[in-house]
Amino acid sequence: MWSHVKSIIRNKDYICKFINITNACINLEYWLSHFKTSIMVVISKPNKATFNSPKLYCPIVLLNTIGKLFKKMIGEHLQFHMILNNFIHPSQLKGLKQRSILDIGIILTHIIRSEWFKNLTTSTLVFDITQFFPSLNHQLLSLILDKVGLNHKILTFFKNYLVGRKTKYL
Repeated sequence: MWSHVKSIIRNKDYICKFINITNACINLEYWLSHFKTSIMVVISKPNKATFNSPKLYCPIVLLNTIGKLFKKMIGEHLQFHMILNNFIHPSQLKGLKQRSILDIGIILTHIIRSEWFKNLTTSTLVFDITQFFPSLNHQLLSLILDKVGLNHKILTFFKNYLVGRKTKYL
């Protein structure tokens, strides 16, 4: 459980060990197969009269807690590398360190007021691509990351991270 993990990583010795394991995964260009397995549990949605349609059920995917911690640490490592090398478009704000909803509001206000100054009308289109990632062509993503110059070790680690994933149904 997260409460247990949080109590463990408050100790600097333990957090250093977690960092060492994370760095070893990247240096070895390998994501442990134990962390590639998830468990799916399907539960019924509350307050429904009948349960004769798939829409009335909610699948929940459970991941290994320690694997989630490693994944979070590796994600921050990758984010640092991506920002450092200007791989992320300046308008990409969601989910990045040191960026917030206030930043988005300020940028959007600036764009709108700049257009008003030119006597133009502005509209915005906002969409969430969270569900886009699972359907992303992993080979194409690897080629793009290679083309922009992502570090070879990180690129190979990321390729390994994407393959061999399994979901068990409970």
